[in-house]
Amino acid sequence: MNHNRQTGAVIHKFEGNIHANKALTLALGLRAVERPNWSCCHIWGVDDAAYQTSNAVVQDRRYFSCVANMVLLPTPLKAFTDVMIDVKMMLRVCALNLYGWSCDHKEVTDIAGQVVEWSNWDAYPKSWPKPDQPSRPLGTAQFSARIKESADRRKAAIVKDLASAGPYYPRDEVLEVLDYWSISL
Repeated sequence: MNHNRQTGAVIHKFEGNIHANKALTLALGLRAVERPNWSCCHIWGVDDAAYQTSNAVVQDRRYFSCVANMVLLPTPLKAFTDVMIDVKMMLRVCALNLYGWSCDHKEVTDIAGQVVEWSNWDAYPKSWPKPDQPSRPLGTAQFSARIKESADRRKAAIVKDLASAGPYYPRDEVLEVLDYWSISL
């Protein structure tokens, strides 16, 4: 629940990852109707169970829609990635071993070091990838023609936007992110 400190009003939290959820769904070649009751969760972000700190990592355009930084979880389990640091750490270790990627945002450099030095393998799921055990966690989407087509459509849309979107389109920011990820159009 969200509590408004000024008015005292209490309302249900809304899904704050709508755009990330859409980006991940499209990246997987899916449609939202094909995966009801699943929520997008960011693996890397500023860890603050009290939600008092601005999340500079998730707000950074380089990481907000990065597929390696997101996971789809059944909606009732979403809170696990928000407040259970052990769960989030294991997801980060999994992303490192699955994709070879760890977030390099300045806000999480100390945590990134902990992920690289991870040694609590007894608590880590046995079927997940480890440095000496490449594997794919159950439920991991396999690269497919549908995913390739979705990526190609997205790249074509970005090319079109860069060429013809209006003056308020953030061309420089888009080009900066594409360069960061070494994506050529």
